[in-house]
Amino acid sequence: MAHSHHLTFDGPWVTKRYTSWRRGEHRREWAVLRHVHRHAPDLAPRPVTARLDDRPPAVTMARVPGEPLAGPLSEPQLAAVVDAVTRLWKVPHHDVAGLGSWSDDLRVARRLTAAPRPAAGILATASDAAARWWTGPDPALLARRPAVTVLGHRDPNLANYRWDGRRVRVVDFEDAAVSDPATELALMAEHLSWRGAGVDPLGRFDVDPGRLLAARRLWAMFWLGLLLPGGPAAARNPPGTAEAQARRVLDLLGG
Repeated sequence: MAHSHHLTFDGPWVTKRYTSWRRGEHRREWAVLRHVHRHAPDLAPRPVTARLDDRPPAVTMARVPGEPLAGPLSEPQLAAVVDAVTRLWKVPHHDVAGLGSWSDDLRVARRLTAAPRPAAGILATASDAAARWWTGPDPALLARRPAVTVLGHRDPNLANYRWDGRRVRVVDFEDAAVSDPATELALMAEHLSWRGAGVDPLGRFDVDPGRLLAARRLWAMFWLGLLLPGGPAAARNPPGTAEAQARRVLDLLGG
C-alpha cells in the first residue's frame, strides 16, 4: 500500500505532508487532533499549525515521546495500548468538525468479491467463501447502527502506538471516524501488524461477540482483497502472505 504522507522532523515538531488528500485526510486529522487535545491532553500529538489549503497540505504537531511498538508485546505494553484505546473511546465524538456520522463498512468487504476471482487454490476457495458471506446474517447485522458509538482511530497499525516505557500515545488520525468498539477491535485483530504481537487484545474489552466476529470477518476479507496478486499490499509482504490470509478468512468464516 502506498504511503499517504511524508514526515519531516524539526526539533520538537513533526510536519506531516500528505501525498493523498482526496478523502479530506488532512482536514480530518487536524480536526481530530485539536479535538482530542482538548478532551484528552497527552493522548495524541499536540496540534501546532496547519496549511490545509496548500498543495500538498501539511499539518505540524508536537513530537510525542517514545518509539513505535513492534511485536512481540510485553504485558505492560499491551495494558498501555488498552488504556490508550479506552481513553480515546471516552472522548466525546458528536461535535468533531468534518467527522460526519456513523456509517457501515460493508463497502470495504466488496474489495475482495468485486475483484477478479483467483483461478484456483486456496485464494479461489476463500474468494468463493467470501461471496457466500453476503447471503448470511453478517451484512444485515453490520448494517444496523450499533448501540454504542465511539471516536474511532481506524488505523491500529502497531507502529501508530508509541511507547515511552510507561504509557502509549496514539498517532495518525487521518482515517478517524465515528465507529463502534467491536469494529475498532476487529480492525486491530485483523491488521497484519498484530500477527507478531504475541498477545490477544480482544479479551481485554467487553464488546458484543456477534458483532465482533462479523466485523472480523469483514476486515479479514478486506485484507485478503489487498493481498491478492496485483493488489496494493501484495508487493509489500512476503510470498505466501495472501495464502495465509486466505486460510484466516476461511477459519473466521467457518469454511
